[in-house]
Amino acid sequence: MFSVTEVPTPKGILQFRREELTGFTCRISPERLRRPIDQTLNISLQPGGCPFCRENIFTVTPTFPDGNRIIVGESVTFPNLYPFGKNHVVTVITREHFLETFSRKHLVDALRGQTNALRKTGGYPSINWNFLPSAGASMLHPHMQGLADPCPSQVIGRYLCASSEYRKKHKKVYWDVLCEEERISERYLFGDEIIWSAHAVPLGEREVRGILPVSSLDGFESYIDLLTRGILEILSLYRRLGTHAFNMSLFFDKAGEDHGYRAFCSFISRINPNQMSTSDSAFMERMHLEPVIFTLPEDLGKYYRKEKI
Repeated sequence: MFSVTEVPTPKGILQFRREELTGFTCRISPERLRRPIDQTLNISLQPGGCPFCRENIFTVTPTFPDGNRIIVGESVTFPNLYPFGKNHVVTVITREHFLETFSRKHLVDALRGQTNALRKTGGYPSINWNFLPSAGASMLHPHMQGLADPCPSQVIGRYLCASSEYRKKHKKVYWDVLCEEERISERYLFGDEIIWSAHAVPLGEREVRGILPVSSLDGFESYIDLLTRGILEILSLYRRLGTHAFNMSLFFDKAGEDHGYRAFCSFISRINPNQMSTSDSAFMERMHLEPVIFTLPEDLGKYYRKEKI
């Protein structure tokens, strides 16, 4: 499923990893964890006229063409005022301006709001979440963003093409084979219907993926509750590791298409917000699209199992 090339350095071993299906590569340098760049959480929690707070949200946010917003529980979904996709929606998750501990209902309702909005758009949907400014969130108030474009983004596009080629060549679905491999690997965390593991060739620090048994939004609704339970478990793992900021993306195939693909939910941890605004993304990540990772995926699996004992 992936290859590893190790190179000795004066500070230890550097790994170059390559995912065989897509050709995605990364570098893992555990010694870089010794740099004290990740700090305790330091942010201002004052609302200060936040447009997502209840006193503002129904007057300053846009509506869908029918003049309405989608409301599920506490969540409120509406079109993005500054879209960077053909169909770009925002779901405000909670009434509270800031939360770090989310309930199952918070996330189930938000995912249902996203699903209801994206189901109407067609295209290749994704549900995304930037949590805290150091993860790219422009608003502190917790919110998800949904996209559905006529063409898939680079990552999902490569997976769709590669999954289709794999099935043609091997007469089996890559994701089914992957789930079998991950279940017995050191990277496996938990799950049966949805397999959660530390991704072998990470695209970000401490990347964890949950592989669903569906490919598109069709059929996803019946797995929202189970997925939410997994998401809460990953957030708990991140908190135990001392990390607060994260990115999440849930990638789907286009409804009615069959690429031999399975939808997956990916998390990466980000550096905690700090006064120096030091980021854990630099030229290798943004310009080369080849992330430099600190944590070995197998070590993340070991940490999860040790903490659960």
